[in-house]
Amino acid sequence: MASVVDKKPDRRTTLLKRVTCPHCWEQFSPEATLWVSEHSNLLGDPLLGPEEPQRFLPTRFTVEGDARDAEGFPCHTLACPRCHLVVPRALLEMEPLFMSIFGAPASGKSFLLASMTWQLRQQLGRNFAISFSDADPVLNRHLNEYEESLFLNPQPGELTPLASLIRKTEEQGELYDTVTFGTQTVTYPRPFLLVLRPENGHPNSEKAERLSRVVCLYDNAGESFQPGRDVVGSPVTRHMAHSRTLFFVFDPTQDNRFRERMTNSVSGPIPSQAAGRVSRQEPVLQEAIARIRRYARMSQTEKHNRPLVVILTKYDTWSHLLSSMIDEDSYGEPWLPAAASTAGDVCMHALDVPRIERYSAMLRTLLQRTCPEIVSAAEGFAREVVYIPASAVGWSTQTDSESGLVSIRPTDTRPFWVTVPFLYAIHRWTPGLIPGLKRKESSR
Repeated sequence: MASVVDKKPDRRTTLLKRVTCPHCWEQFSPEATLWVSEHSNLLGDPLLGPEEPQRFLPTRFTVEGDARDAEGFPCHTLACPRCHLVVPRALLEMEPLFMSIFGAPASGKSFLLASMTWQLRQQLGRNFAISFSDADPVLNRHLNEYEESLFLNPQPGELTPLASLIRKTEEQGELYDTVTFGTQTVTYPRPFLLVLRPENGHPNSEKAERLSRVVCLYDNAGESFQPGRDVVGSPVTRHMAHSRTLFFVFDPTQDNRFRERMTNSVSGPIPSQAAGRVSRQEPVLQEAIARIRRYARMSQTEKHNRPLVVILTKYDTWSHLLSSMIDEDSYGEPWLPAAASTAGDVCMHALDVPRIERYSAMLRTLLQRTCPEIVSAAEGFAREVVYIPASAVGWSTQTDSESGLVSIRPTDTRPFWVTVPFLYAIHRWTPGLIPGLKRKESSR
């Protein structure tokens, strides 16, 4: 009888044929990837400045497959051959999924993003057997700080101004990287990178290698979408032309017509979050559309073949406007246990697609009556548009009597539907990851 020999697991890694840099969006072959020097003597990169380690194309490797720098030190970090910025190894193995979040200043983009990613870390594993983790903790440092400020605050019971929990996104600073190409200096937005991967218990876990994605999220200052701000030296919004899904954050409380409807629908003053600035938001959407058309080389009459999700934020302040149209629990999350199976502590759920699309239809009707130009611009641009309500912090905001600022106790943060735009986008346009309930035929 032949002896049984224990085989070592196959550790070979399948690389993509083409890698996309999440900073400058250059595509390159894996063998062109640069490495970042480790030795302290090898400082001074021609594109990134004298304080940055040198980037190089290796000729020597360790037994484990890591490159050796000019001083013989093993290296572990990769970089883009064009902009020299760091590229996580996951992007060499998994397809990227670019997603752009944009909107007017103070529309709540950063709060929505932080609340969404924190909730996704909890819900994807528990309800959908999918892991959602940082691809690069260094690049995600600010996102993690946002999440901690909202959900792991060291003073959870203290009334804190919202502006102190997450600072306003600026047009320059730590969320951007500067690269010098000869005499031209270019500023790129720093993406947030997270790995989306099916786990044991997922119905398609055997296809994990093919279905896994590196989600690249971008958060720009609202001022970056003003006309004239997109220039060669600051192409900070050009990621939108590469995005698989566009999230336009619309703040109803910044529109006077919406605020008037809110006031007429309730007795007493409107909620505290609705007492802020007033501004037109259609120009932001129109400017974003113009840039996408320009950089995606689309004609003026062509409709974009990638979806646009319009997220109406601060739902806690205007949810009463939908009360006459809602005949169900308006505070429940839109997913239900699937009829499939359970694995360990994971009970597979399915997205309640009919309910999400009912909400979308109601919101479209509300916007048509209040801000019709938003609907016209969105649907004149994209083939598929969906409207989703969300509240990043929930129903417990109040005006601080001393400072007059809109505040909340972090322990009272209760997000509403912040993950739904992401989950719906993944279900509809990245099949195989998030199952969904089908629309039932109406019975006679």
